[in-house]
Amino acid sequence: MKESGLYKRKGERGALSIMACASGKSFAGRIINTLNSSDFNQEKKEIRLIQSDEITFANGEIKTVITENIRGDDHYIVQCFDDPQSKKSINDNLMALMTAINAAYQSDADSITAVIPQYAYSRQERKKTREGITAKQIAQFLEASGANRVITLDVHAEAVMGFFTHATMEDLHASHTLIKYFQDNYNVDNLMITAPDVGGAEKARFYSKTMQCDLAIVDKARDYSKASVVESMRLVGDVQGKNVLLPDDMISTGGTIVNAAKLLKDKGADKIYITCSLPFFNGYAAELFSKAYEEHIIERIIGTDAVFHGPEFVKQNPWYDEVSIAPLFAKVIYHINQKRSVSELLR
Repeated sequence: MKESGLYKRKGERGALSIMACASGKSFAGRIINTLNSSDFNQEKKEIRLIQSDEITFANGEIKTVITENIRGDDHYIVQCFDDPQSKKSINDNLMALMTAINAAYQSDADSITAVIPQYAYSRQERKKTREGITAKQIAQFLEASGANRVITLDVHAEAVMGFFTHATMEDLHASHTLIKYFQDNYNVDNLMITAPDVGGAEKARFYSKTMQCDLAIVDKARDYSKASVVESMRLVGDVQGKNVLLPDDMISTGGTIVNAAKLLKDKGADKIYITCSLPFFNGYAAELFSKAYEEHIIERIIGTDAVFHGPEFVKQNPWYDEVSIAPLFAKVIYHINQKRSVSELLR
């Protein structure tokens, strides 16, 4: 292999380039800001967003046009499916990503990575009745469109990783970022970690070990015939007189986590804090949390900007703190491009 400027040396990846779909531009901007910081950009080669146009036709069809040359690039496409700042639906944003990936494929990018902090349809990863395994379909869509790799955050079910046949999936975790923020900003004594459900026990156990706190678990029975309905809850552990931290992977309508907080209050818990990787806050979740805050059921919810609500939302809702997870994505993208280990960032 020739070692000129036109050819890559053995083991090198293509030039790093980043573009974004419309709903991913804000998150992509924060990734690029990190990559352009002195910690990463020692050669002073500024990374900027590759220009593209996302066109929506009158009938709702979507087309992505890349307006710059990306041939041979190690190319990353950022998209946030659930975007509180936009009126576009998850399905609109999903289709926009597929057209963007295929546009990059048709433009002869050397490697294409979908950077999706939220993995759409991740809760539909197994059959409970006569239904499709839609999380697997999303994996197939991404691969068929041309993605070689997918980077996401705290995917709801680890089984999703097994749905990819050709692409590599990197599942990042927000726990370290959220724990550090909590410890830096809240001096909470007599703290106990509580899993909001049995499925969250592993995450809660990690919090418990890292923060050297005791662990309890809320055991809930869910009615799968109805959306977001929990039949019953019981607590395994003693939270009497304790301050409690509830770590969760995602919050949708908020009913389950508020009911868990009420149960903990009934069992004698003092202040209750919640951390969340993906704070979707769908429907009337914000109003529900505001009421729970006013009734002193919850003290604070700390979420990441993987679902970006913005400074105005934080200002209007004193119960909410927003922490940026973009620097973690930036580090992972940098390590992949430089062919360095990613696992050391996830320990």
